[in-house]
Order: sequence, then C-alpha cells, then structure tokens
Amino acid sequence: MPSILVLLNRLRELAHVPPHVKELLERSPQEQVGRGYFHTLSEICQQPSTWITTSQQMLGLVSALRACVGGIESLILTGSGSSEYAGDCVRLVLRNELHVTTQAVDGGGLLIHGAKALPPPRPGLVVSLARSGDSPESVGTLSLLLETEPKLRHLVLTCNAKGRLAENFRDDPRVYVVALDDATNDRSLVMTSSFTNLVLAARILGRLDAPEQYETLCHALSRIAAALIETHLGTFARVAALDFKRVVFLASGSRFGAAREAGLKMVEMTSGRVTSISESYLGLRHGPMSYVHADTLVVCFLSSDKRLRAYESDLLQELDQKGLGLLKLVVGDGIPRRVLREQDVAIECPGLAEVGDENAPVIDVVTGQLLGFFRCLREGLGPDSPSENGVINRVVQSFTLHFEGKNTADAHSHPPGRPQPKNGENT
Repeated sequence: MPSILVLLNRLRELAHVPPHVKELLERSPQEQVGRGYFHTLSEICQQPSTWITTSQQMLGLVSALRACVGGIESLILTGSGSSEYAGDCVRLVLRNELHVTTQAVDGGGLLIHGAKALPPPRPGLVVSLARSGDSPESVGTLSLLLETEPKLRHLVLTCNAKGRLAENFRDDPRVYVVALDDATNDRSLVMTSSFTNLVLAARILGRLDAPEQYETLCHALSRIAAALIETHLGTFARVAALDFKRVVFLASGSRFGAAREAGLKMVEMTSGRVTSISESYLGLRHGPMSYVHADTLVVCFLSSDKRLRAYESDLLQELDQKGLGLLKLVVGDGIPRRVLREQDVAIECPGLAEVGDENAPVIDVVTGQLLGFFRCLREGLGPDSPSENGVINRVVQSFTLHFEGKNTADAHSHPPGRPQPKNGENT
C-alpha cells in the first residue's frame, strides 16, 4: 500500500482535485501546522498504510490472543466516546464468529453500573479500546472490574504505550496489553486513524483460527480506502461546501457504529455548528424523519446485502417522494441509479461488496472523516483543534470517581482494596 507521502504526492497530481484542495496539499508542513490542519489531514490519509502495520502486529500476537479468547462465554467491548463506537463496529461480527454473548458497553456505563452493565456469562473477556488510555473512565473502569469481577479477563488495545491504561496494568497477569504503532496515536483533537486501527486490531479476535483471512481482509480494505481517498477527495470537498446545517447518517448492522462515529466527527469538527443524528434506515421512519429538512444532508451507507439493500432503497425512495433533504450522499459498491436524484452524489467503493458489510465500517468512517474535515475548513475552523474556547479536549479532563460510597480525590484514584497504580482518554 502507498505510504502517506506517496499518497499525498499522488493527490497533488490528480487533475480532478479542485484547485483549493490542491493548495491545501501543496503547502509546506510548517504552513499546514500554522493553518491548523496538518495532523488531521495526515492522519486521515495515512490510514491505508497504518492498517497494514496494525494487521502485521496483530498477526504476530495470535497465540497470546487465543489464550485471551479461549473458553470465554461472553465478550465485552468497551471504550468512551469514539472508542465505544469502535467496539460497536465489530460487535456483531465477533458475536457471529466467536459464538459467544457479545456487547459493546460504554466506559461510563461500566464505571457507574459495574457488573450490572455486563452480560452474565462467565468467564468473560473485556476488551478496552483507547487512543491515549488517559481518560478518567479508562483506568477507573478497569481497576473497578479487576477488584469486583475475578472471572473476567482483560485485553487492552491502545494507541499509546505510555498511557496510564497501558502502563498501570502491563504487569498484571489478568490483563494483556497491546499498544499499537505510535503513528496511530493521533495528535489531532478528533480520533481518525486511531479509530480505524482500533477497529481492525479488535477485528482479529474473530479470525484467530484463520489469520490468513484476516491478513487478506486488511489488505483489501487498505486498497479500497486508498482508492476512495484518491478518487473522491475533491467530491467530499465540494459536498462539504454546500449550504447544509444538519446531517443524517444512515446505516444498518455493523455499519451503524460507523454512522455514529461519522456523526460525532461532524459535530466535533464543526464545533457544533453543524448538527447530526445517526439512525438505522428502518428506524428513521419512527420519528427521526422529522429531522430531515431542506437544509439536511443525508449520508447513506448502502448495504451490499441484497435483502438489506431492498429495505434501504425503499427508504431512500420514500425520502425522494416526500422531497426531504438537501441531497443524498450514498456510499456503496454498485449503487443503483434508482436511489439517486439528479442532485445526489454517489461514492462508489469497488471491492466493498466483496469484503462484506461486517467489514465495511472502517471505509464508511473514512468518508465521515473527510466530510467533517472539509466542513471544518468551510466553517473557518482548524481541524487539528476545532473546539471553540476549548469546550472539548483531546483527552477528557479529570473528574471525581465514586467507588462504594467514597469520593476519590481525582480521576487517578482507584477502588478500595486495589493497590495504587504505578503511574487512562478520550480514548
């Protein structure tokens, strides 16, 4: 797969890239840093190459991961914010491949409700997903479960080898820590390459008995993402410049996690100036359709499954019949003409049908990242740090943790009875 530098050079040379986008690419790194978009642009475009690096790392850990998964009756994927959505992207496929009860539970839910938020079968494996591993929930949740749930094993997947989630538990025999390549530890405010690499790192758990299939899958996804960026960079810039104030992200099954993440990217990167909701195609009819006004962009992650696509197409045609939305941006493979109005935009992703819907979320998320990136610039904000007045931060700020009726001094505290860690994020 092309390196980040090769891909960016290709983009500069493409004739279909609009002049203002070429100008973004042609500025020196120092200029890009000064204008506040260097990290985000690089981190979005580096994904095809980082996915290969992550896949090779995870393939080297197959034996250890088999030990984590062996004999479990439940699998819990947890994280906060984007990291929760990353778990949601792989929840269904891992449940079907491992044949165990599988849930994605937000870190805050575990922190507040403890074992009540978990499926009951034991033994179980808790997979903690985190970019930095320095958010209040990260260390607090893992500490709490280690104290109260002895029949749970723990796997930490993080992008930061120096974060508290990695350092505090690296020597605990109940916890297996995997720190991905440092390039995945996004420096930008929003999670981009960290998100998709965490998804692919977790994805191997369902393919531990067929690692060659996992490797083939990651290479295929890398090719699809590289082609998407090369072919449609200018398309996303043009759509992002349109006069919309709302976005609806529609998806089914595993791709709904990607819709949630794409919606979050739009809100974060526009500092809330553009609002969004994420909904299933069938769910949109039950009230949320009232959100779709004339100023609403409708982003549709279109299934490659024949039966699912039939339901989705019916909904899209209903939107057209009712004259709802500014336009539709449809992402898929072999998009039928009947679901498109004249003003609608099709983002064709050849190969997406072959990898299947259960593996499409990382591609869908890239489309949401690019749309959010260009809309951020359109709003006059800097993608590397778009939050006005520091309302949100790269790592969630410390807050008081409460264990068994006691208030801890700060988010670095630990449950009673647990030794003080040696040394958690917006994940």
